[in-house]
Amino acid sequence: MISAARCRVFAAEALEANEQLVSLLAILAAEKGVTSAQIALAWLLAQKPWIVPIPGTTKLHRLEENLGAADLILSQNDLHKITQALEKVKIVGERYPAALQARVGR
Repeated sequence: MISAARCRVFAAEALEANEQLVSLLAILAAEKGVTSAQIALAWLLAQKPWIVPIPGTTKLHRLEENLGAADLILSQNDLHKITQALEKVKIVGERYPAALQARVGR
């Protein structure tokens, strides 16, 4: 089960439904010695040459971590596994609970 600390931005009811995808990203990240965020960003970068992910961060070390995704090359097999997992999982829940979502964009 995904812990709330591991995925603090998802509402509690969404954690179990999204666990399969999060677990796959964690496994691939461990195999490559990178973070799950880097795997996710590298997957996005591999989709189309004009896609530019814009991850938000307030910490310099997270910015540096995110930039590391640009150097990460995922194999066709890795890309296929992630895409298959995405097709099987219906992402459930909002990113933030309603009270926090109301503050987004202010």
